[in-house]
Amino acid sequence: MLPSGIVVLTEQMPQVRSVSIGVWVKVGSRYEPAERAGISHFIEHLLFKGTESRSAEEIAQAIDGVGGTLDAFTSRENTCLYAKVLGEDLPLAVDLLSDLLLRPRLDPGDIEKERRVVQEEIKMVEDDPDDLIHDLFAQQLWPDHPLGRPVLGFRRTLQALTRQDILDHLRDFYQPDRVIVAAAGDLEHGRVAELVHSAFGAWRGRSIPANGSSPTSCHTVHHEERGSAQLHLVLGAEGLPYNHTNRYAFYLLNAILGSSMSSRLFQEVREKRGLAYSIYSYQASYQEAGLLAVYAGTSSEAYPQVVELIRAEFARLRQGPVDLDEFHRAKAQLKGNLLLGLESTSSRMTRLAKTEIYFGRYFDLDDIIRGIDGVSPETFAELNRSLFEPERYALTTIGHLA
Repeated sequence: MLPSGIVVLTEQMPQVRSVSIGVWVKVGSRYEPAERAGISHFIEHLLFKGTESRSAEEIAQAIDGVGGTLDAFTSRENTCLYAKVLGEDLPLAVDLLSDLLLRPRLDPGDIEKERRVVQEEIKMVEDDPDDLIHDLFAQQLWPDHPLGRPVLGFRRTLQALTRQDILDHLRDFYQPDRVIVAAAGDLEHGRVAELVHSAFGAWRGRSIPANGSSPTSCHTVHHEERGSAQLHLVLGAEGLPYNHTNRYAFYLLNAILGSSMSSRLFQEVREKRGLAYSIYSYQASYQEAGLLAVYAGTSSEAYPQVVELIRAEFARLRQGPVDLDEFHRAKAQLKGNLLLGLESTSSRMTRLAKTEIYFGRYFDLDDIIRGIDGVSPETFAELNRSLFEPERYALTTIGHLA
């Protein structure tokens, strides 16, 4: 940790020539008041519109000039500015990232132009039902909590944001005590720490307290009528927070239910019955909450049958015995996905940051594999019984109901 409070984490990968580095700020849409919904994502956009010493074009030319990439994302709990470059160009990447975060220009004209860009981004999501439905589902599951709001915010809240709102949000949350710098690839830890200290060392400040609260789940049925060719649905329930002791059982559950082509739902709904082209399950975990949901795109005529089949799989998982062959295949799948996913510098950089954010410690591959192998059939069955209570489901649909 640097004197300013910034945490620096690295992982050396001797077999690669590139390095991925991310500046993670522990702020996202869940920390926004309702009237400023979407401000964190808006700020992420604005940081790339130019700094005190570089125009937006000069920023792009600097990273393109070394064949690298520079980008960012905002989630419900974090914002990340990141770059991928050759190891020899790491000083440039650190310089650019620090310039974006510490010295944004925030020109009023740029704010208005980017406001229009993000408005179009929101409209794009609104026009895409198989994207929009996930935000609608979260809003219905957690209607009275910021975790239920879309990361992009709403057109009305984005339009109302002022430059002073942006400056206040930066002052309140974008401070060194909320920052983690994570890097993986062709690097040496001491050199990375020196670069970060040189670029960020003079930065001082403290963020405001923003302890999250657990949302209360609502188990509702919500439909948005549209004249679309397909009916899109998400059926799901409360899941587990990120650092739950049963998280590995949760991952196994998702793998068995619908995260791959061999999963129960893909085989039953698509392969055997031909009722959907796209059907999958997914999980989302946060500090104090999580969800597990199933998405399907189907016809309005087949919709009741698809919902019934999903519910039937939920019931099988809750009431039936654990299929040990399936259980062990899911473990092998998770371990394989983990090892394949960690071949890239960007995925390793992300893992470094997230384990620090959610656990305050580092987990090596052996730790994770032991965690997966350590899930017993009894623990798995107990988790299924607790998550799949029939009265705890929520259902959201978009399209035309026949």
